[in-house]
This record gives sequence, C-alpha cells and structure tokens, in this order.
Amino acid sequence: MTMILVTGSTGQLGRAILSQLSGRGAPAIGSSRSGAGGTRILDFDDPAGLTLTGVDTLLLVSAGEAEDDVVIARHEAVIAAAERDGVTHVVYTSLAGDGDHLAFALAHRWTERRLRRSTPSWTILRNGLYAELFGSLLPWSGQRLTSAFGDGALAAVTRDDLAEAAAIVAAVPEVHAGRSYDLVGRPITAHEVAERLGATLSDITLAERRVQLDGAGLKPFQPAMLMSIHTAVAHGFLARTGPDLAELLGREPADALAVAAAAALASAPEGFDGRGA
Repeated sequence: MTMILVTGSTGQLGRAILSQLSGRGAPAIGSSRSGAGGTRILDFDDPAGLTLTGVDTLLLVSAGEAEDDVVIARHEAVIAAAERDGVTHVVYTSLAGDGDHLAFALAHRWTERRLRRSTPSWTILRNGLYAELFGSLLPWSGQRLTSAFGDGALAAVTRDDLAEAAAIVAAVPEVHAGRSYDLVGRPITAHEVAERLGATLSDITLAERRVQLDGAGLKPFQPAMLMSIHTAVAHGFLARTGPDLAELLGREPADALAVAAAAALASAPEGFDGRGA
C-alpha cells in the first residue's frame, strides 16, 4: 500500500493536510520533531537520524521559522534522505511565483531547484499568502484598524484551500509529476477588510509599521520578513491571480475576504461594535 508522510503535521498547514488526506481515506501519517500526538519523529536538524524508509510520497511542508541557511540545511537533509530511502515522489509547499520580492523567498526557490535535480519525481505547490495572515497583519489602534498596505491588493488564499489542494496532489502524485502550481486567490485589500467589518481604517507608513513590529517581541529575522510582505502588497507585487487553485479543487476557492476579516476581528478591542469610530 502506498504510504504518504506529511512533515510538520503539528503545525496548522500540516495538520490540515493530514486531516484532508485522512478524510479521503488516503494512507497518510504525520511527522514532527518531537513525535507529539502520535506522529512519526522526523528531526530535520538531525540528518543522521532521518529515515524515510517505507514512505512512497513525501509531502514536505516548508520548514520555515528560521534564517535561510537553517531552512536550506533542513530541506537538503530531508531531500537527501528521500533519495537514499527510495521515496518515489516529493510534494513541496513553496511560495507563490510573484513572491520573489519577499524576504523569505530564497529558501523556497533553492528547494525548488534542488527538487528539480533530485531522483524522486516532484510536484511544487507555490502557495499564495494566507488570508488568515493578511487579516492578522492589520493591527488595531483603539477602535480603528491600521494598515501599511495602502491601496495594494493581495491574491490571498485560505489555509484550508491550500491543504485540500495539497491532499489532492499527494493522493495521486503521478498525475502531477513535474508540475508547478501557482495557488493564489482573488485579490483583496485592507480597505475591503475594514469595510467587511464595519471598521474605520487608518493608513500608516512603512516606517510606522516597522516601529510597531520592532516592539512586538518577534524573532530577529521576522520583522524583515513581515515588512517585505507589507511593501510587496503596497506596491502591487502580490495581486496577480490565476486558475490553478480552482482547477485543482474543482470549485471556486473559499472567500478569502471573509477569512481575512475574521482574522482581523479576532484581535479587535473589547467593545468593538462594527460601526467604526
């Protein structure tokens, strides 16, 4: 029986992919560094201990949340293990094609290049940025939303849609061998999110947004990554849409604006009544 292994399955995307595969009756297991929740232990920082024996399809969820050299070393270790242990196909969750301007694009593009010269066949899922993330990057100032996105739009996509697309590909990887899919949605703006919530939106500069991030207690590499999202959206580099996601899903993508609005509302101040200020 074909076995699918999903990496990072204790994270939000990996967990959603594993759930989608299980719902389809696919023989899938999850993995994590700690083995939490009954997952298979797979520590990318321990190349000597990596084993993928018995895995036919590896669904490699990007091991981000680190500097480029660390992410690249992790991806090299797991791809090398896949080659050594006879994995047939690797599905990789990468970054949307228009994302080259983002500060975290390099490790994704390196991994795509590495897969193209690997012995397993491969499929690259170039995921757009999450609608959930977009909404969360609209902080509140009192009863007002603030945004450094200006009038720029993001072709946002929901995490659940990306998980479903990944499961569809992993279930029959031979159909998608050698393919790259650009998985983006309908462009949405911060002004549309505010309108959906009935909130007043205050536009701020990139410099003002940087001050907010500098005081947010983030990891050292995170402010630059987040600032690159703000400037790329504001200047029109992440708005292009495409048909790949709808074609894989066999339906129109979910309403990214509604999901972004819900994410923004989750951090609204107590007493926000949706009537603006």
